[in-house]
Amino acid sequence: MLFYDEDDYELFLNLFKYNLDKIPASVFAYCLMPNHFHFLLRQDSDKKLYHIFNYALIAYVQRYNKKYGRKGPLFQSPLQHKLVENQEYLLQLCKYIHINPVKAGLVEYPENWIYSNYLEWVKLRTDTLFAKEIHSDYFPHPEDYISMISTYKQYLTIKNFRRLLMDDKEEKLAPSFLYEFTP
Repeated sequence: MLFYDEDDYELFLNLFKYNLDKIPASVFAYCLMPNHFHFLLRQDSDKKLYHIFNYALIAYVQRYNKKYGRKGPLFQSPLQHKLVENQEYLLQLCKYIHINPVKAGLVEYPENWIYSNYLEWVKLRTDTLFAKEIHSDYFPHPEDYISMISTYKQYLTIKNFRRLLMDDKEEKLAPSFLYEFTP
């Protein structure tokens, strides 16, 4: 597990925000899950994005190890990343990232998961981890994004139901992260 309690989530977000101030980037979408996380970012300077995570993760792992009485690395695999070069894929990633806690069965609706910036997308919360320009460019009205997420949620439900009925193997989705870590 990467996050056991609210304090773990908050610590990581605070460390990430602190390093985001040093290495300018725009956060389009993020979601922290108990055992991994997703961030969709835009690089806004010459500084490499992975430095945000390197600095945040070093500090997080040190505090995590102390809190839970463990030693050594927390992550088994290195940072995974994917360059996003078109707008449609960008929007698909935002949708996938925000529906992740629903798909994992952690909550019924994405607005019930506070460890993502979905609430910023639908204007139910304001936070610094949200690039407002993506919202105003593509979804000037929160109900447009809510509708898109709802449609995607319905698609996943139908797909899962069909898989159960037909005993199909689940289709592989395209890689859905710019940055993701799994311990």
